[in-house]
Amino acid sequence: MTKVFLSLGSNIGDKKAYLESALNKLNQLPKTQVVSISPFYETAAWGKTDQDDFLNLCCELETSLPAQELLVNCQQIEKDLDRVRHEHWGPRTIDIDILLYGDDHINEENLKVPHPYMTERAFVLVPLHDIAPSLDICGKSITSYLKKLNLEEVRKLQS
Repeated sequence: MTKVFLSLGSNIGDKKAYLESALNKLNQLPKTQVVSISPFYETAAWGKTDQDDFLNLCCELETSLPAQELLVNCQQIEKDLDRVRHEHWGPRTIDIDILLYGDDHINEENLKVPHPYMTERAFVLVPLHDIAPSLDICGKSITSYLKKLNLEEVRKLQS
């Protein structure tokens, strides 16, 4: 089994329901189990900022699916949850990004792992730190990346 970390986000409709549905669907994938889920965080949009705030979380999976097959399944979950790709970094019902796939480095047109922007995004690293505080990313600790980011923009959702 390979340890995989995903980032999930939503900024359209019932954001929490979309995230929970995506987690349920991920847990139903063959040869895959969700083993850890971060708290929910509310964050301002990144990249294209003239849109509603996002609800974000990270999760850890254990899977024996190959990376490309996992990607196809994640994209199918997005489609099943009404994801429409109108514009780059635009609003979406659900976004599922593969952050890390074991220790693999993947540089294919449709999949780059480690995710190329993950260390620049507080909305990714804060929830990721919640479930993997001792994680190393490209030889550096997750806390070293967090120290360089504005963490005030990431607000934990009170349950």
